[in-house]
Amino acid sequence: MAKLKSLLKIEGTLDGMTFYKKADGQYYVRTKGGVKKERILNDPSFARTRENNSEFAEVAKSGKQFRRALVGALTNVKDRTKTTRLSSNLFKVKNYDTTSGRGERKVSIGIQEAEAKVQLVGFDFNKNAPLDTVLLQNYVINTTSKEISLGDFTPNIMLANPKGATHVKMSAYHANYDFTSFDSELVASNVETLAIDSTSSNITFSFTTPASGTGVELFLLKIEFLQELNGDLYQLNNGAFNALKLVSMV
Repeated sequence: MAKLKSLLKIEGTLDGMTFYKKADGQYYVRTKGGVKKERILNDPSFARTRENNSEFAEVAKSGKQFRRALVGALTNVKDRTKTTRLSSNLFKVKNYDTTSGRGERKVSIGIQEAEAKVQLVGFDFNKNAPLDTVLLQNYVINTTSKEISLGDFTPNIMLANPKGATHVKMSAYHANYDFTSFDSELVASNVETLAIDSTSSNITFSFTTPASGTGVELFLLKIEFLQELNGDLYQLNNGAFNALKLVSMV
């Protein structure tokens, strides 16, 4: 791999060379090479490769559909690595499918095992703002009444708030998600917007009508930081400090 030093910035393939731009903003070039697609698809010696590719595609599809199901909760939570990190966890979930053969293991079968759910519970959708480092207080999840509660919550003590934040917006989500059919329903709780001061309060997040459907039941907790300016509240740093965590799965 070589770095392209030129005033001409191009992307794509030209004369056997592939030009592309990486996340650092620099342009790179590499020559075309590797094993031909036809050989990978047909050569018996690449059987394991085909099996791995098949399961990779299964995990990628599952991850994409799962993120789409939670898109309402993911708003204002900024982390470019969440797709890759989630896929890594779903690969582990897929491994709990002990009934399917090589190349045919599925997330939808693996997730039925309690040990597989552990691979997803606790997942932070923003690695730069893990919930447990933002919220310095325990919370209680009642999966029967569909509630998440925080007792005697004092914002300026119980939050590791970033510089410039004047308010916090807190909410929860309840979802049912079917990893087989990809059917889902996502429901938001009441939203609590509080000044980051010494006022204490008991907070309970509940759902007027909890999510219905088949599959697994999910609970998520979200914290967003805001800044007040001339009486209006704005997202702080475009959501870079906001936390969203999958706190329970049943």
